[in-house]
Amino acid sequence: MADFKLADRLAALPPYLFAAIDKAKAEVAAKGLDIISLGIGDPDLPTPDFIIDALHKGAQKPVNHQYPSYVGMLGFRQAVADWYKTRFNVELDANSEVVSLIGSKEGIAHFPLAFVNPGDTVLIATPNYPVYGIATEFAGGKPEYLPLLEENDFLVDLEAISDETWQKAKMIFVCYPNNPTAAVATREFYARLIEKAKEFNVIVVSDAAYTEIYYDPANKPLSIMEIKGAKDVAIEFHSLSKTYNMTGWRIGMAVGNPFLISGLGKIKENVDSGIFQAVQEAGIAALQHGEPHAEKFRAIYKERRDVVCGALTKAGIQHRVPEASFYIWSKVPEGYSSSEFVTNVLMQTGVVLTPGNGFGAPGEGYFRISLTVNNDLLKEAVSRISNL
Repeated sequence: MADFKLADRLAALPPYLFAAIDKAKAEVAAKGLDIISLGIGDPDLPTPDFIIDALHKGAQKPVNHQYPSYVGMLGFRQAVADWYKTRFNVELDANSEVVSLIGSKEGIAHFPLAFVNPGDTVLIATPNYPVYGIATEFAGGKPEYLPLLEENDFLVDLEAISDETWQKAKMIFVCYPNNPTAAVATREFYARLIEKAKEFNVIVVSDAAYTEIYYDPANKPLSIMEIKGAKDVAIEFHSLSKTYNMTGWRIGMAVGNPFLISGLGKIKENVDSGIFQAVQEAGIAALQHGEPHAEKFRAIYKERRDVVCGALTKAGIQHRVPEASFYIWSKVPEGYSSSEFVTNVLMQTGVVLTPGNGFGAPGEGYFRISLTVNNDLLKEAVSRISNL
């Protein structure tokens, strides 16, 4: 047998958080325990029929069976630009300021390859989606983590970052509405972030995948692109996955600074062949006609949020009531670490939660609940947890 070894970049990685959770879930299920999974953020609601119909029609066109454009069909990119105009009042050039992605995760994972050299510092707000740090390390960069703390409402304390740190940074990753804390960025925060990025020539990477899961129509989450000067320094990643329940379809977009978009596009030219055009046609339909459906989904998540928050309050479990996203960020009971608590819950009750420390050190002492099952299962899950 040959003695093969993984590349150092893979050998040094910890197990991917959600893959590890899936493994533990399978082990518990094998023992016969009924599993309720509140772990990964994968919507249980179906993709609307009109999007599926658009895919079916697109798949019947022979032209769509050939290689697609690396950067995406102009029709899809224009639909993204039109959606940004309608939703955020942001003007985008579909030719130079939009690129299609095989899901936003793909784009985020590839982006550092375009701009990070070995040894470059990348600032990452944490707790965070694990891909930011992994992508940085794959590109040879050095992640430097910025703690998101409850006393700052889980916004990056930009004034606490030293000038020395800003000067050595190549880029900074932020995510709002935040995964996992559900915090929402203010206009003032984004304005100051852009100001700092301009001052120190730092690329701002905004992950905005959850802007359309919100609970107060009078206070919708912002896009960083709404803020003056954003296009000078920022790229924003977005996705159809959460908004229209299309996680398995793998379609998203990046928008913003043309040079940053072009750099990402050059990486994609060399590593993938674009998105199946029938999927892009379905994406156009979603962006053009999906808002009434998104509104219905938000109402469902709001009801679920209220059910879970009410049950957690009754159980005496401290938590943050989310203004956006479908996550509830909760404190573990006294006497447990995050991992100990979620492991105990899984083994004793079959309820899958995500440990806060899996998103970074500042997440220790918390756990995340995903509102991606129906109300009856949510009530049952919280009941099992509270009866431990």
